[in-house]
Amino acid sequence: MPRNLQYKIIFILCVIGAAVYYLIPSFQTYSKKMDFYEASGQKILRLGLDLQGGVRLLLEVETDKVPAEDRKDIVDRALEIIRNRIDQFGVSEPLIVRQGEKWIVVQLPGIKDPQKAIDIVGRTALLEFRIVDEKAAGAETVPEGSVSLERKSGGSIIVQSSAALTGAALKNARVEIGGAYNLPYLSLEFTKEGAADFAAITGANINRQLAIVLDNVVQSAPVIRSRIPDGKAIIEGMFSMEEAKYLAIVLRAGALPAPVKIIENRTIGPSLGSDSIKKGTLAAVIGFFAVCIFMLIYYKKAGMLADIALLMNFLIIAAVMVLAGATLTLPGIAGLVLTIGMAVDANVLIFSRIREEIADGKTPLVAIDSGYEKAFSTILDANITTLIAAAFLFQFGSGPIKGFAVTLSLGIMASMFTAIFVTHTLWDAILFGKTIEKVSI
Repeated sequence: MPRNLQYKIIFILCVIGAAVYYLIPSFQTYSKKMDFYEASGQKILRLGLDLQGGVRLLLEVETDKVPAEDRKDIVDRALEIIRNRIDQFGVSEPLIVRQGEKWIVVQLPGIKDPQKAIDIVGRTALLEFRIVDEKAAGAETVPEGSVSLERKSGGSIIVQSSAALTGAALKNARVEIGGAYNLPYLSLEFTKEGAADFAAITGANINRQLAIVLDNVVQSAPVIRSRIPDGKAIIEGMFSMEEAKYLAIVLRAGALPAPVKIIENRTIGPSLGSDSIKKGTLAAVIGFFAVCIFMLIYYKKAGMLADIALLMNFLIIAAVMVLAGATLTLPGIAGLVLTIGMAVDANVLIFSRIREEIADGKTPLVAIDSGYEKAFSTILDANITTLIAAAFLFQFGSGPIKGFAVTLSLGIMASMFTAIFVTHTLWDAILFGKTIEKVSI
């Protein structure tokens, strides 16, 4: 067997092996029915809102509660902060778009609890550092310049009414585990300016309590033992791991520039998504087997090569979607079904050309090479025009239309590889070293 043919076969086997390797985590994830928390760090085939269920929120930014001079870009700022929060949370393929003057649409696939979505999107997370008013301890009334705030663990504490420092000075917030009870806590790091302010505050208030206040609730009030020059602090508040993650994400992304009101909260249940997957998969399977049977009947043994290429086509599309982090939606499944026809169409053109060459009296080996050569330009032209249409769908379409365009484009490119390179290599491997007068086509 010629060395170049050996290399082609090895390359095809490597492509199949790589595709299967990248698809295994997807099968494992969905067989275990993992939620978006567990799957967020894995490279899997993501399912869109219409397939795995999730939450759709319509938000109204209350611009009337903001000074007129600050209203110009307030909705866009709110949108970016919400986008940052969701991106950090690891939700796969969220849709976050502005709608009208003061509304934002948020779609979160994989979130089955609406309250989680509301917590991510709408929480204010106003972080403040306030000096505790120790002189007011035990007083019957709260003195002027101070305010009584609720403690997270019960009771209340009197602190200065003005914040010494706010969360605007934060550079980073992350979750760590440790402390006296080995529980999750928030580790804070300030910006350069914030670190200087924090050092000045702690230096001027040694042996006094510094209350760490989140949304007007005192999380903890540690005693300042010394000046803290490195701009680092911690928040301990008997947090659960999930709650600590929420707070870290919201603090990193920043507070919303205006109040946000959720005016529509729609949950798409997993049963609807499951039904869509079953029916879409059934359509794809029926279409696949119908095409395979037709190819076997009409093109005989040659049709088997087209069927192998078609199966490989599916593997490549799914694996590339995993690697690219793309999301499969219901229109995406429609694109896959259409790809079945597009993929086999190339082989129909090639096999018809081979038949014509054989009818003209050429030997099978010459007819096969000539068939691929003469059909190539037609296949290329047809696929390029379809790719152009898919590019416009992706550029100007909405989320579901983009999903259709992505799978269609991947399918076209994969079919060019499988229908031309793979089947031609299989022909060469099968017929190598044989003297044949007739092929089954």
